[in-house]
Amino acid sequence: MLYQIASFLLDVVGGLLTGACLLRLYMQWQRVAFSNPIGGLVFALTDWLIMPLRRVIAPVGRWDLSSLVAAALLQLVQYFLLWLILGAGAAWAWLPWLALFGLLRVAISGLIGLLIVYAVMSWMQARSPLADVVARLCAPVLRPFQRIIPLVGGVDLSPLAVLVLLQVVMIVLGHLQAGVLQG
Repeated sequence: MLYQIASFLLDVVGGLLTGACLLRLYMQWQRVAFSNPIGGLVFALTDWLIMPLRRVIAPVGRWDLSSLVAAALLQLVQYFLLWLILGAGAAWAWLPWLALFGLLRVAISGLIGLLIVYAVMSWMQARSPLADVVARLCAPVLRPFQRIIPLVGGVDLSPLAVLVLLQVVMIVLGHLQAGVLQG
């Protein structure tokens, strides 16, 4: 029971901070202005880690590698702490793999969350700075599907198709992670 509680709390905190680092990376890559409520939250959650890393790791083009490294480090720390709680067995060599799978899981979960918010806001025709930011972040993912899937009664079903695909990717990722851990 204590392991489940610790795992849950580490997953929440690690997922939130890792997600914020990945969102910062993605917003910079998409050239989304940070002068909105989402940008302010992302900066507040990540500046303490990313700014010191930025002194050592320079951006490469539109890619802020310090945000990516910060996200990977957060996942590594999360799985290291879980490893210590479990009793620090011989499986320490798997920690980088667990961190990589955790990073992918957080990225996919974050994208799923963005798509759900986008779909709900599009149904309500909400016009706000938040809706514009979410739409800009979802556009590159939805665009290929919107070319293939026609509007049905004026409703864009492409977010639903992407959500289904992302759930399939999460299932495959879970099986790959289990396969790697089993050897």
